[in-house]
Amino acid sequence: MLLEKIHSPADLRALSRAELKALCEELRAVIIAAVNEHGGHLASNLGNVELTVALHQVFEVPHDALIFDVGHQAYTHKLLTGRLQNLRDTLRQFGGCSGFACPQESIYDCGVSGHSGTAISLAAGLALARRKSGQGGKVIAMVGDGSLSNGISFEGLNAGDRQAENLIVLLNDNQMSISPNVGAMARCLNRIISTGVYNRFKRSVHGFFRHRPGLKKSHLLLRRLVNSIKYLFLPPGIFFQELGYRYLGPVNGHDLSALLRTFRSLKELPGPVLLHVITRKGQGCDYACENPELYHGLAAFKTGADKVEKNSSLGFAGTLCEQLCRLARRDENLELISAAMLFGSGLCRFQKEFPERCHDVGIAEGHAVIFAAGLALGGKRPVCVLYSTFAQRALDCIYHDVLLAKLPVIFIIDRAGVVEDGPTHHGIYDLGFLRPLPGLVIMAPRDEEELKLMLHFAYAQKRTTLIRYPKGEGARNQKLPQHTSITLGKAEIIRQGDGPVIWSMGPEIDTAFRLAELYEAETGQGCMLVNVRFISPFDRELARSLAHRPMVSIENHRATGGLASALAEALAGMQHAPLLHYGWPDEIILHGDEEFLRELYGFRPEDMCVDMLQKLKKAREQCEVRE
Repeated sequence: MLLEKIHSPADLRALSRAELKALCEELRAVIIAAVNEHGGHLASNLGNVELTVALHQVFEVPHDALIFDVGHQAYTHKLLTGRLQNLRDTLRQFGGCSGFACPQESIYDCGVSGHSGTAISLAAGLALARRKSGQGGKVIAMVGDGSLSNGISFEGLNAGDRQAENLIVLLNDNQMSISPNVGAMARCLNRIISTGVYNRFKRSVHGFFRHRPGLKKSHLLLRRLVNSIKYLFLPPGIFFQELGYRYLGPVNGHDLSALLRTFRSLKELPGPVLLHVITRKGQGCDYACENPELYHGLAAFKTGADKVEKNSSLGFAGTLCEQLCRLARRDENLELISAAMLFGSGLCRFQKEFPERCHDVGIAEGHAVIFAAGLALGGKRPVCVLYSTFAQRALDCIYHDVLLAKLPVIFIIDRAGVVEDGPTHHGIYDLGFLRPLPGLVIMAPRDEEELKLMLHFAYAQKRTTLIRYPKGEGARNQKLPQHTSITLGKAEIIRQGDGPVIWSMGPEIDTAFRLAELYEAETGQGCMLVNVRFISPFDRELARSLAHRPMVSIENHRATGGLASALAEALAGMQHAPLLHYGWPDEIILHGDEEFLRELYGFRPEDMCVDMLQKLKKAREQCEVRE
């Protein structure tokens, strides 16, 4: 196996062209097997195999810095930089190979790259720092998978340094919004423009006119003519040329020979340069090519299956889509907005039934929020669906454009809680950002039925509302009572008891039930269980009425900023019994299986019960000493 002999990119330079092509097939086989075993991002990684192999064969990473946008397309890069066994055996496992480029994992990984749009700005800054410090090498930003639609990418391009001769942007275009200019003429012009002959000739012509000031007009006319001809035959490059980038391409991203030839020429060109590469998601794997959305990011699956097995339960995502379709049939003013996550949030059925009222704005969360504000301003009822981790990017827009204008936008925050992808994707910080915002109603459903109630409650409001839930299903405890109607700012008492009061958020009511069972088995005391329902406005009245009893909060969120903070704030200024909080600690939570992470951080009912017994016992002893 050729791949087993590759311990660093330098080993690629000993391989023949035929061996490099064979290596590409080996890489695809390993990627498919690893994602089959552990889950991960499949289609995007299969699409950039030749591109990454050619890049590493020509450039000298890490002397030449490589920055991914986004880092989930870095599997081939990892395999070529000495991480074969790590990726094959431990992809996305705790302590193992991250599913994204990770600087803590390898010197070959430059920068954190879990969110889209950051690579160009990061590369521009690094390129400038390297020039100022006299450090050599190129800085390469591999931008793909829709990242160019992100506003930060355009900011980076627009503010880019025209003197950045060490900056290269690789546009990995897997059928994005830029129209590919393909065919023999494009290939011919690209080969001419990227060769040393063309560029030496260009420099000679410029030098000739520079030393003959009297011919300045002729020089300007010639330069305009050359640029006009280039723009005529290379229309995708006009935008980048005007921003100061030397545009090359498009190049077939699966033609290894063409890529190697282009990169060798590119290595000698002064930047900033943008190389446009056309790739196909899922290349080399029929089922991933046919359905790249399905095989974008996924859990472990059966190799060779033409479709990934799905849970028969609707879950939160399926329930949301079902209810939005019902509302849309009744109210023609309902408009749905998603930031490139229609498939992930389970909204494809809505898109199919209401294509004119479904707006996928791409990876542009800020625009999604302000677009929703505009719809609301015009009398529509927008529902804006975002992942928790990506909603962080639109915080100012929620405050400035929606809340200050008091617009009735409904926000749905999906993936609220820890996820396997790790620190760039955990949805455990959003409440710390969102809860302080004035006038924002924040709800967390315990299960799918309560999600229905909350969605219809939100739709009846003339204010900004937000509903957050984790990936997957809601609570399933058989002892859960029938649902009661939703009242603004009021929690739901699930079970009475004369012992401690356990407050839980969302599906963590299942955790609360189990904790109560364990505590009662140890002490004989039954716990009161409270489903918080509203994080904001919080049910202060209920909390203060129970202040004489020990209280516990459980949330799939940081232990600060969310439910724990709301409960502590409600009791501030008054005497109260001990407060115990269970959530994720004040540290970066790494990638890994959720159940493993819960065990590791003591976030299981069994761990909570042991801690609860110890701390409440200690509190009683201290109270007795004071008396």
